[in-house]
Amino acid sequence: MELFDSTQQLLMGALHGAAARQSALSQNLANANTAGYQRVDVDFHSALQQAAEEMRSGDADVSPDDVDFTAQADPQQMQVDGNGVDVDVEAANLAQNGLEYQALVSVMGARMGILQSAIGMPR
Repeated sequence: MELFDSTQQLLMGALHGAAARQSALSQNLANANTAGYQRVDVDFHSALQQAAEEMRSGDADVSPDDVDFTAQADPQQMQVDGNGVDVDVEAANLAQNGLEYQALVSVMGARMGILQSAIGMPR
């Protein structure tokens, strides 16, 4: 019997994905004035959804830890110098991703609190 169920594993995978996306978005902002830089993004929602569907279908070998959260190029040339970063869009994406990350951390904390209570461990 495993200590963590599939929901907990998916939450951990989502945290890893949100962290990878935050890193990619931060990299975009850092290179907003770099000529020829193409923005990158991590679509961890669809990668995690695919892992969840495979887990539900009974594939025991699938784990959210196996999900690839690699940043992919998102070619958009918006500026004359070839840079594809819109600072306002990136800032909005960072804010949204930060809120998602905070929500995931809250849910993880609540689930860990339930486990601690179940085993009689003080918080």
